[in-house]
Amino acid sequence: MPQADPTASPASRLPLPGSGHAPLLLAMIVFLVTLFATYSAWESARRSAWEQLRETFDYRTRDMGYSIERRMAVYEQVLRGARGYLRGSVALSRADFAEYYRTLRLDQYFPGLEAIGIATAIPPGGLAVHERGVRAEGFPHYAVSPETPRDTYTAIAHIEPFSGRNLRAFGYDMFSEPVRRAAMIAARDSGQAALSGKVVLVQEGAGGSQAGVLMYLPVYRKGMPVATVEQRRAAIAGWVYAPFRMNDLMRGVSGIAVPQLEIAIYDGEQAVPDALLYQSPSTRSGPAPFERTQRLAMGGRTWLVAMRPDASLLATLDTTRPLLIALTGTGLGFLLALVVWLLATERRRALQLAEGMTHELRESHDRIAAEQQRIRVILENAYDGFVAIDEAGRITDWNAQATRIFGLAAADAIGRPVETLLPEPRRAAFRAGFEGCRRGGPCALLGPPVETEVLHASGRRVPAELAVALPPDGGAAGASVFVRDITPRREAEAREQQRQQRLDEAREGLARAQKLEAVGKLTGGVAHDFNNILHIISANVQLMLRAEGPMNKKRLHSILDAVDRGAKLAGQLLAFARRQPLHPTVVDVSQLLERVDSLLLRAAGDSITVERSAPPELWPTLVDPNQLENVLLNLVINARDAMDGAGTIALRLANVTVDAEAAQADPELTPGDYVRVEVSDTGQGMPREVMERAFEPFFTTKPEGKGTGLGLSMAHGFVRQSGGHIRLASTPGQGTTVTIYLPRHVAPALRGTAEAEAGA
Repeated sequence: MPQADPTASPASRLPLPGSGHAPLLLAMIVFLVTLFATYSAWESARRSAWEQLRETFDYRTRDMGYSIERRMAVYEQVLRGARGYLRGSVALSRADFAEYYRTLRLDQYFPGLEAIGIATAIPPGGLAVHERGVRAEGFPHYAVSPETPRDTYTAIAHIEPFSGRNLRAFGYDMFSEPVRRAAMIAARDSGQAALSGKVVLVQEGAGGSQAGVLMYLPVYRKGMPVATVEQRRAAIAGWVYAPFRMNDLMRGVSGIAVPQLEIAIYDGEQAVPDALLYQSPSTRSGPAPFERTQRLAMGGRTWLVAMRPDASLLATLDTTRPLLIALTGTGLGFLLALVVWLLATERRRALQLAEGMTHELRESHDRIAAEQQRIRVILENAYDGFVAIDEAGRITDWNAQATRIFGLAAADAIGRPVETLLPEPRRAAFRAGFEGCRRGGPCALLGPPVETEVLHASGRRVPAELAVALPPDGGAAGASVFVRDITPRREAEAREQQRQQRLDEAREGLARAQKLEAVGKLTGGVAHDFNNILHIISANVQLMLRAEGPMNKKRLHSILDAVDRGAKLAGQLLAFARRQPLHPTVVDVSQLLERVDSLLLRAAGDSITVERSAPPELWPTLVDPNQLENVLLNLVINARDAMDGAGTIALRLANVTVDAEAAQADPELTPGDYVRVEVSDTGQGMPREVMERAFEPFFTTKPEGKGTGLGLSMAHGFVRQSGGHIRLASTPGQGTTVTIYLPRHVAPALRGTAEAEAGA
């Protein structure tokens, strides 16, 4: 009887086939081992699928929070634009406010914005005056509500659209309600936008149940200091505000997360029923696998946003891959067990084969998972958008940068034709080029990156750089497209072009100013010397007039008349050269126009219509009134000649304040307060080359004998000598506008009078 080998493996010591249940037991052991490996792979795939779903949920919730904050920031900018339009006063006509609302088209471009209104701060004791004023505008039954007496009154005096349920808010005193009052006080004292707590809007009526909030922005009276809280309280003129119905607001919030989340919004830090502002309808039963809360700080308030995945998001859970792994592993295990059972007579080989197949299965799965994870990390962190397409031209893969460029989530993009990412005119060319690549012929898409435009989900065109790559084996299994957003590059190029254009314009303006300055110095010197000669001639002629006879006196008078015309010419040249003697006084330009009105009408002629406009309280200016009259008369005559005897001349006066930003656009215009005088006509206008020489002395486009060419040059010299500015704007065939900026005159305080009054 042979001895057993003590070094033999346990498998080699198993009984031979046919000796009991040994082959079946061995096959079952192999099958159980493969089942265990399959279970491990299935569990890993299942956890990976849930982790991917969790990442998608986190992305959706971050996008939702950002969308809400962005929407409320946009509405705050709308209120800031309305405050800028008011310019420190809430007293404006309803027609102007309605036109402002229609011009901005707020109902179309800002969904969720219930209305935009103005709450007027009523001064103490001014309630009756306020109500009478509104009633006089055509609202005989207007009254501030509620009617209970209180220390401070406000009223919704303007609201747009002025129709429907917004009419319920007309005249309502929001300061009478504690929640609204707290937000209005916070906005008034801080100078910033303030968001109210949870309220039921007046527009809802008595039976309204939808929650709402209001956003306020203070309007301070123009010219009053607002550096401290006390100054802001004293300067408050009212508030611009916007009411929001939360259901309408959330329908207007855009974002890819909205269709796949259950959202609840609470006012404050606690998720209590009384603070619930909004709750989306639920499409899922049972507890949520995960949820997320996010705190949003807006307008001095905190919103608690609780979000959970809905049924559509949970439906995106990848169950196919784990199921495929389970079925494949189970089938392979069964086949392996069958092979082991059939080859039980060759026990060692069967065991080695089973162990090798199991090991290779594990290694293959690990390699595939590691490679997939590595590629995924690379693509998700790539600077360029990555789009993979199959041989039919449909999208099969998508990274995070592609989501940012196109505004589409991977779930929405995968499966759609790739040419839909391009604007309509470029789709046919891309499809033709891709077909050439797919058939293996000449591929026009290959080569260096090309600049084009791609289509964002919102319809906006995005400048981009595209690079197309085919599989390395040259097959026709699809392609990879790398997309780079070049918007920052285009914006930088546009800014550089604008900067260069402004620099060129500044150089041209400087050259013209230097040219006028040089001509002015030359003209001033010539005019001064010419004037001295005329004085000598005039003096000698006057001496000769006393001794000569009548005939000689007639000739000497003719000489003296020529001397006077020469002196007038010298005066005009001195005016252009800014060296004429001026006698400035404090002048109200509106009153000056009234004095010379008849002279201007005669100069314009009966067939010319002269229109004048001026504000009620025009600022005074310090100029020589006689010279200003001459300038206005010359401008009216020039306008008359440009219209060939028929048309309209408009004389417009206004108070303007030039800030630093406006002064940057015109280097010669310094910031400050000015009285603006505009003389416009409806004549022939001037081309650009004529405008550039219009202020030069002796330059004229009139026929010979019709003008000296000194009118505009004299006006230019007088205005600059008076510390002002003159501008010329003209369009051929439409007319010309000459604008004069005269500095505002502010009389200094009389110290002696003030001290005497203080002593008394």
